[in-house]
Amino acid sequence: MAEPIGKQQANRLPKHHTSRKLSALKRSWQKNTLDPALNRFPERQERFTTSSPAIVIQPLYTPADAASTDEIAAEYAQKLGFPGEFPFTRGVQPNMYRGRLWTMRQYAGFGAAKESNQRYHYLIKQGQTGISVAFDLPTQIGYDADHDLALGEVGKVGVSISSLQDMRTLLNGIPLDRVSMSMTINAPASILLAMVIAVAKEQGVSLDKLRGTVQNDILKEYIARGTYIFPPAPSMRLTTDLVRYCADCVPRWNTISISGYHIREAGSTAVQEVAFTLANAVEYVQQAVNAGLDVDHFASQISFFFNAHNDFLEEVAKFRAARRLWAKIMRQRFQAADPRSCRLRFHAQTGGSTLTTQQPDNNIVRVTVQALAAVLGGAQSLHTNSKDEALALPTEKAVETALRTQQILAAESGVGNVVDPLGGSFYIEWLTDEIECQASEYIERIDEMGGALQAVADGFVQREIQDSAYATMRAIESGAQTVVGVNSYQSGASTAEETLRVDEAVQKERITALAALRASRDQDKADAILQRISQAARATDEPLMPLFVEAVESDVTVGEICDALRSVFGEYQPSSWV
Repeated sequence: MAEPIGKQQANRLPKHHTSRKLSALKRSWQKNTLDPALNRFPERQERFTTSSPAIVIQPLYTPADAASTDEIAAEYAQKLGFPGEFPFTRGVQPNMYRGRLWTMRQYAGFGAAKESNQRYHYLIKQGQTGISVAFDLPTQIGYDADHDLALGEVGKVGVSISSLQDMRTLLNGIPLDRVSMSMTINAPASILLAMVIAVAKEQGVSLDKLRGTVQNDILKEYIARGTYIFPPAPSMRLTTDLVRYCADCVPRWNTISISGYHIREAGSTAVQEVAFTLANAVEYVQQAVNAGLDVDHFASQISFFFNAHNDFLEEVAKFRAARRLWAKIMRQRFQAADPRSCRLRFHAQTGGSTLTTQQPDNNIVRVTVQALAAVLGGAQSLHTNSKDEALALPTEKAVETALRTQQILAAESGVGNVVDPLGGSFYIEWLTDEIECQASEYIERIDEMGGALQAVADGFVQREIQDSAYATMRAIESGAQTVVGVNSYQSGASTAEETLRVDEAVQKERITALAALRASRDQDKADAILQRISQAARATDEPLMPLFVEAVESDVTVGEICDALRSVFGEYQPSSWV
């Protein structure tokens, strides 16, 4: 059968002819159709951008903006590929949510371990499929609940965990071989993971069946959050030590969750979130390789944590661009041979900084938009913020609504029935390319500085984020960026929201419990293991994770282990540029 005339002609056209013709037609449309309309109805503003000001949005996109029809056919495998295959632009699993839905998590933790355990059981009963643990500030910076610096902070922004007994209570009745666990903890991440390992052993759970994630991302603490303890060099040693231990002993545990979330919360653009997160990831991988680890032995246990903000299509493109860029970095820079080493698997959380105290019910809509972006962008797990989190820790009712948002997306929207449903959109593909390109330029600049560790030490990353945060603040204050209920569509006084408050008695109870623990344990044994930890910390190549497991099993506390490390490593003091 003869080919259709159109196909015969297309086959004879020189390469890029279709693209050039389409570009010419678009210019004609702009001159003859669009411009007269703009003269009658001018656009709402002079310049449209995504939340990243450097990305200027044109009114229309065609195949010529992404690639020509011929180029798409020729370069599909290289640029997009198929889901589950390099470069993973379209997803890390071949059938994505058609096979298994994303893990639904709600970040939770407050007060003492017993109260948080009750919240976890409530969430699991409501259909949550993984637990995500928030720790209080003293735990995050390595102080026990009875330390002077913990006064007034115990249990306030997360659960207070000082000992293995606390971790037992926190995880009571939660089967660690069936429920995955995520822990947002960084400086003392190894110690908290050691406690989880000890509880798993008590439950009879084999370590090769233990599933979960520990954040363990110290670089973003220096950049954006500030819950660091030790200087960068020993902190990176602890990170790498945990990576090595889990690669050898806990193969299904994600040893590091490299976080763009907090970078975005600090005020970065979407491009900066991708760039700085992946630059940090490059530093971690390089440190592990320098320590003698084979990249294909540990890279599959690296995961990522991204923010989901309001610019819906930019967020979808951001996730796709991050996946493709990471795959290229792992293959080209680190010569990863195992395809699993090149997969960017990520947890997403909706944007806390986008929530408003004014008209808090609006936050439900914001969270829905953000959650949908994460799903369409291919997240492996998702946390949806509660509407009242701009006011306080969330109530059970607000948490339930946030979880139902995910469940409605999963069960009723149909968005999980096809892989990468926005793939092939002219705008999405152009924007994916643009974010990848701009993020790559940032990474190249950081490489020229000597890598992420040096860029952070010099304050480059922090200044870039501060500049972006300031620009956003000015845009909101001037009204150039609309925030519904804040600088537009305002109403009268808001109805008071029911908020959760942590009982001040929690700290007294925790101090009493710690005193009882120290009185009942074998103190000589505790002192001996702390001495061994100090000695191992002085020996730069001595593994620390096995000692942490032994220490917590001997009822040594988080604060005591951190103090032993402080005596060797010292404490980090920010540079004068801050």
